[in-house]
Amino acid sequence: MTRTPTFVLTAFLAATTALGALPEQASATTLLDLLRGGPGRNTREKARPNLLEQQALGGLEMGDPEPLPKVTGPRYYTYKPEAQRAIRIALPTAANGDPAAQNEVLGTRRFLAEVNVRANDEVAKTVEAYYSNATKPLIWVDEAGLSERGRQMVAALADASAAGLSPEDYAVTLPSDASATADPELRQRELMGFEVALSAKVLTYVQDTVRGRIDPNKISGYYDFKRKGVNIAPVLDMLRKSPDVAAYLRNRDPKNPQFLALRAELERLRAEDAQASVEPITIAPGTLLKPGQTNPELSRIVGAVKQVASEAVLSQHAATLAAYTGTPDYTPELVSLVETFQKEKGLKADGVVGPATIRAMTGHSNQEKIAKLQVAMEAVRWLPSDLGQRYVFINQPAFQVYYVNDGKEQLSMRVVVGSKSNQTYFFQDQIETVEFNPYWGVPKSIIVNEMLPKLRADPSYLDRLGYEVSYGGRKVASSQVDWNTTHSVDVRQPPGGDNALGELKILFPNDHAIYMHDTPSKSFFNRDIRALSHGCVRLAQPRVMAAAVMGTTVEEIGKQIASGQNRAVQVPQKIPVYVSYFTAWPNKDGVIEYFDDVYARDEYTAKAFKITTDARAPKA
Repeated sequence: MTRTPTFVLTAFLAATTALGALPEQASATTLLDLLRGGPGRNTREKARPNLLEQQALGGLEMGDPEPLPKVTGPRYYTYKPEAQRAIRIALPTAANGDPAAQNEVLGTRRFLAEVNVRANDEVAKTVEAYYSNATKPLIWVDEAGLSERGRQMVAALADASAAGLSPEDYAVTLPSDASATADPELRQRELMGFEVALSAKVLTYVQDTVRGRIDPNKISGYYDFKRKGVNIAPVLDMLRKSPDVAAYLRNRDPKNPQFLALRAELERLRAEDAQASVEPITIAPGTLLKPGQTNPELSRIVGAVKQVASEAVLSQHAATLAAYTGTPDYTPELVSLVETFQKEKGLKADGVVGPATIRAMTGHSNQEKIAKLQVAMEAVRWLPSDLGQRYVFINQPAFQVYYVNDGKEQLSMRVVVGSKSNQTYFFQDQIETVEFNPYWGVPKSIIVNEMLPKLRADPSYLDRLGYEVSYGGRKVASSQVDWNTTHSVDVRQPPGGDNALGELKILFPNDHAIYMHDTPSKSFFNRDIRALSHGCVRLAQPRVMAAAVMGTTVEEIGKQIASGQNRAVQVPQKIPVYVSYFTAWPNKDGVIEYFDDVYARDEYTAKAFKITTDARAPKA
């Protein structure tokens, strides 16, 4: 479920505590009563009409209820990049303070104090510490100008796109040829400026490739990550000693199998683009084709299947494909072809060619895929460098959850995630508990946004549905509560066949009240687009997942449920869980799969990339 905001009404809580807190009827004390003269007023004046009478009479003076409040989720922000500041290098002064002696001691290094280079504060401090030490040698330039080590590093940074980063973020203006600069001092100033600028860009790259170039928490409240620390203090010393600075830089890139698979796919797509000869087939937007119908787009649909289906699918339906003459008639043979294709792609195999099937047929263009890969490689950097040998991985755009044990995927299943208005967060945590026959504590957001309008019209609404209502910690009937306020009111649904959480829930305590659980709404798993919940993750096979995290059998899980008792059991060992968002991700065979950007988060990330690049550009 989505995060529940805290409602603080000190005066109201103090007053209700003094009064015993328990309302006895629908006209019980509310915050409005306190503001209008206190509870005694109800004994001195005519009782207020009920809600329906109020609505009929109209007017605030007649005691209308407060306007319906709303509880909203996090929002997306205008991204603010990391602040850049000027690098200020303090050089030692000659003992006698004589400028001539100073120049003699420092030589061309004296121009380091005049450089005009900007970087984030940590990078700036590291650069300043290195070059303020007169015993530290220069790294990227020598007496002749740009050194061989400097050339190697410039080339390595120019290849940053191979790691999913932007070369523009690390570009440095090369010093001009010595013959083109008549003024020796101007030449030395230029070389010192290049030396410092390249060091700053190298350190920025090291930070970016380890932790990511943007802070996801600045994109939206739907992200929850503690940004990684990167120790860049020894980097410049290590580079000046390294025989291969490009190899050192590449060695700082992530090495987990997921990143390496994404990187290999990025390289493959770019090579493919360079020698592309086949134009992808497009299908008219809005096309919807059902078995038995005719449609002029059918020839394009069959052509698209030929382009993107596996050899296994094409071989199985070779006779159908050979016999097809381009007619618009959607025959049973072609329906069977489409059903096989849909099954292979993890879609509902119903033969209906709609938006999801068309997307699978036409695919994403290489340009779209490359953009997804760049965002995915960034997001991998927000996660631990090693996901672990045993973990649960939820990928929201795929609407799938995966259980990995001993480094291998042992099971996967369909999930339902949050709707666009109740999005599931992107964060990591640890699975701690499985609760059988759970109660559902209704989040404040659902009480306010969805139940309150019904309750104001019918205060017994929750009683009839079998929900339990508590006011100030004491159990009451929903008809006893004045629903002009939701403060001090808690609602929960007892275990049972209609319980929103079904038979069990799998808990990983977090600030967002998100967990995995069963659901009575099984039909949702038949849909291709499953962004339908209030934020929690619904499991298609909850008993199977519970058995996996508990290290037991499905039969044992069934016994726990059959007892009918509400019982929470700790997992034998806490398991990392990644509630993630990747529109490009490798499957268990290492093949990259692509998914739609259901919450448009890739778009916000791409905007943050551009803002960051613009902020890092040299200032005149």
